[in-house]
Amino acid sequence: QVQLVESGGGLVQAGGSLRLSCAASGRTFSRYTMGWFRQAPGKEREFVAVRWSGGISYYADSVKGRFTISRDNSKNTVYLQMNSLNPEDTAVYYCATGDGLPRYANYWGQGTQVTVSS
Repeated sequence: QVQLVESGGGLVQAGGSLRLSCAASGRTFSRYTMGWFRQAPGKEREFVAVRWSGGISYYADSVKGRFTISRDNSKNTVYLQMNSLNPEDTAVYYCATGDGLPRYANYWGQGTQVTVSS
């Protein structure tokens, strides 16, 4: 069982930045594939970014060049740095882990709200 706890969401103006954090339980965090997803009101949950244990990252086209996923294995934490935010980025952001990422995850966090005002 893996527990994921997100933090860092909030309200930001368009063009601003936020950094989300996700703390994970478990002794083998360095081996986990970690990802971020988001769900906007009235829409399905969508993939945002994934980072494999080997260091390779992959992004959705909608966030490529603006968002960066990183991890600190010493802190069992994965981050999502979000720059140049726009109102379309407003959503609940979820951290996830699982060997099937980015297609599917085994464990999810509770989510953190990001709201971008115009």
